[in-house]
This record gives sequence, structure tokens and C-alpha cells, in this order.
Amino acid sequence: MAEIALRDIPQRAGASGFAGRCQAWFRQRGRWARRLILMTCGALAALAFPPVHALPLFAIGLVALIWAAEIAESRRAAFAAGWWWGFGHCLAGFFWIANSFLIDPVRFGWMVPPVIAGLAAYMAVYPALAVAAAWQRGTSALARVLLLAATWTIAEWLRGHLFTGFPWNLAAYVWSLDVSMMQSAALWGAWGLSFVTILLCGLLSLIGRGDRGTGLRAAGAFVVMLGALYGYGTLRLAASAAPDAGGVTLRLVQGNIDQWAKLTGAHRDRDIAQHLRLSVLTPGIEKVRAVIWPETAATIFLDRSAEWRSYVAAAAPPDGLLITGTLRGDPPQGEPERYWNSLAVIDPEARIVATADKFHLVPLGEYIPMRDILGPFITKLTAGAGDFSAGPGPVTVRAPGLPSFSPLICYEVIFPGAVSDPEDRPDWLLNVTNDGWFGQSPGPYQHFATARFRAVEEGLPLARAANTGISGMVDSFGRVTAALPLGTEGAVDVLLPAPLAPTLFARTGLLVPSALVLVALVAGVGFVMRGNRRRV
Repeated sequence: MAEIALRDIPQRAGASGFAGRCQAWFRQRGRWARRLILMTCGALAALAFPPVHALPLFAIGLVALIWAAEIAESRRAAFAAGWWWGFGHCLAGFFWIANSFLIDPVRFGWMVPPVIAGLAAYMAVYPALAVAAAWQRGTSALARVLLLAATWTIAEWLRGHLFTGFPWNLAAYVWSLDVSMMQSAALWGAWGLSFVTILLCGLLSLIGRGDRGTGLRAAGAFVVMLGALYGYGTLRLAASAAPDAGGVTLRLVQGNIDQWAKLTGAHRDRDIAQHLRLSVLTPGIEKVRAVIWPETAATIFLDRSAEWRSYVAAAAPPDGLLITGTLRGDPPQGEPERYWNSLAVIDPEARIVATADKFHLVPLGEYIPMRDILGPFITKLTAGAGDFSAGPGPVTVRAPGLPSFSPLICYEVIFPGAVSDPEDRPDWLLNVTNDGWFGQSPGPYQHFATARFRAVEEGLPLARAANTGISGMVDSFGRVTAALPLGTEGAVDVLLPAPLAPTLFARTGLLVPSALVLVALVAGVGFVMRGNRRRV
């Protein structure tokens, strides 16, 4: 992989002032020292995500990348700088995925190094592409900042779509520590907020370059943009009134079942009984419209067993419903030829009144990518030799006595703009998940924070039931009205907030973030062309 050259690079490719001194120091390091520095900066930037929320480290890490790429002698060297930074960033951001392979370490422990390192190496390609695409020799620093904000946003969108997509820890999510700063997602989604976040970091990179005028203008623009984001969010929240949706009370059940027990099915009866106990013995069941269990709380084919349906239906309130994660098989009798990770709505008479199947499956967890090639060598983490089937989605579910909702199973909630049917808008979002795969790690915190952004983007409240946590209710502004902490057993009753009118992002999707990217690209390219003409 190409490296930033050790030899002196013309001053016009770098900066003066504090930035220039940092770049000169960086040039003098050895090859592996520079790689390690970039990886460390990327890893530090990952600490801005939950649960640490060290927001300044994201800015520091990204500014360091911008300064390093600025002195690259070629586009290939800029790509290398972005890749090493991204590799450290993704290792620190995704290391917790290893916990899912250590549930059964005898069978899957060997997969941890290649999977985690391979995932980080692949994900690092996206920031590398963004940095390489924005790199221009000898052009103005402002042009590079505009181009990087645009190319980074494009790269994040690609990461969220290519090869089934994995839009985890988008730059926008560093703002999950402050609900006011989340509000602009209602205008342009996480994609647009990522654009603004990278642009803000780019403005910071212009400060301390030895050019006082440029530094002052960049600092002024930074303060104005940050103030506008915070001001908009504060005003939006101040003007909000989020009454409950007609007095609908939901009971969110968090069984906190050990993942090894769930995986083996050794204590299935006991685990379901635990959910039943939390559902019916917690006071106030007579006020509850629906009891909600997490993903695969019923690790059985409820559609194929009247006996099991009758058993779990005892959790439904007398005039309400049980909503539970379960398995669904096809055909109804005999060994299923296909099966789905599903959600079932069950009434007190043990009738399934609605179902929804997971439509975005997890690689290695629910299916083997390129099974014809990889199938003989690896097996998926979940039980069963075959792959799960994907259902259609997203869909809007209607059940008696409940406002319509969009069911999102597990990480389906992480995909901006793909959590509800635009032709049949629901009244709320429901995320059922089993984060027990990831233990006491950053993963569940990041998952919950990401789910909150979907509520802001869509203007819809979101209820979340997670096996080990975090379970809770999020209103249409991303505010958490009630929650059960990670790693606890319990049940919490929540009032369902009212939905808002469709947000700008819900109505227009990628239109606004695409416009931001296009304007930045045109302006950046314009600066580059003007600089080239001046040198001719």
C-alpha cells in the first residue's frame, strides 16, 4: 500500500503555523510509525460514539487525518492515509462484534481474528475512498474541506448499501449525547448530519494554519454552523408537545436471558416462563394494551404449535395483545423448508392476528454470504444448518386495538430512510432485538442510540424491547421517556407518544442530503479549477 513520502513535500502542499509543525513532525516519522499514528487517531475518533461520548476526540482524530492527507504526494498515498485511519477507527468501533463468536468459542472462537480484522479492513476502504477522492495537489484548503465533506457522505451512503450494507457508527451519531443536536436529522437524515459533521471538522482543520484571516473566517463559520444546529434543535424541542397516543400503554419486557441458554435451547421452558412472569405479575396489567417481548423471545415455531401459542398467550392482557419475536416455518406441517426470524401478534385466545418477517438479514448470523463458496468451511452463528429467508419489508402492521406500527427486527433499525413503508405510513416504530449476542459492550449502547435517530428522522415514536437491554420508549423527537438499563431483568410500562406530521426527510428522503453534497462538490471543484487557472 502506498505511503506518504518521507522526502520534503513543497510547502504549498502543507500548511504553516501549528498545522505545519504537526505535518513536519509527521513527515519525519518512519513508515510504520506513521501508520500507527493514523490508526491511533482513527481509534480515538471512535470514542466519540456511545457509550463514551468523547466528542472532541472525533474532531481531533479527523483533523489529524485531514492534515496527514494534505501532505500526501499522490492520490494513492492519500488513500493509504485514509485506509490506516479507517482501519484503526473500525477496529475500535466494531471490536465488540467478537462477543457473538465467543458465545460458543469452541466452534466459532477461531473466527474472531479474521472476521474482526477483515471487517475493519473492508470498512476502512470507505474513508480511504473519501480521502482519495477529495485529494487535490496544491489546491486551497477550503476546496479540500468541501470535497471531503461531500465524498465522506457519499462513502457512508455506499457503506450503508453495498453488500447488504452496514451503516453503523455514521459520523452523525457522535451527536447522540445531546438531543438538541440530533434534531436536524428531521430535515436531512443521518446522511445530511454526517455531511455537516465532517464539514465542521474540516473547518477546525483550517484553524491554526498560520494564516490568521483564514483561521478567523473558519472559526467564525464553525461557530455559526454549530450555533445554528443547536439553536434549531432547541427551538424544535421547545415548540414540541408530545402527548400520548390516545392513552395506549405498552409493557416492554426484558428477560435478560443468557445468550448461550437461548442458543442451545437447554432452558426454553424456563426462559419463556420468565417472560410470562414479568408480563403478568408486574402490577398494572389491566391498563396495558400490548405486552412486547424481544426478538426470538419464543425460540419456537409458534405458527406450528397450538400448545405453545396457548402457553405464551397467557402474557396477553385480557383485552390486549402479546407481540413477540418468534420463528416462522413453511410449510405449516413437517420439517420447514424455509424459515423466518419473525414477529407475531397474538390475542388472548391464542390466535395469531398479524405477523411480520425480518427483511434485512445479518451475514454470518442468519445466512452465509456466498454459501456455495464459503458454506463448506463455516456455519452461521444461529441454530440450524440452513439460512433464514428474508421477508418483504418494511411493512405496516395493523392489529386490533393498536395504532399501526412498523416492525423492525434487530439491526433493521440502523438503516436511515428504510424503516417504514412510505406508501402506508405507520403511527409508530417497533424495534425488537436480542443484543445478548454482544454482552456488556459498546454494541448495545450504539444500537439504541442509532434507533433514536430513526425516531427523529421519521417523526415517529419508537418502542424497543431488547433481551438484555437497552429497552425503552423514544418519542418522536428522539427523547427517551423510559428505559431499562443494559443487563437487567424487568418490565416497564410506557405511554405511546403521538406521531408527528411526516418530517422533511420522511417526505423527501435523499433529496436534501444529495443537494448538500452536490453544492459542496460544485463549489470544491470550482475552487480547484480557479486555482489551476491561476497557476497557468
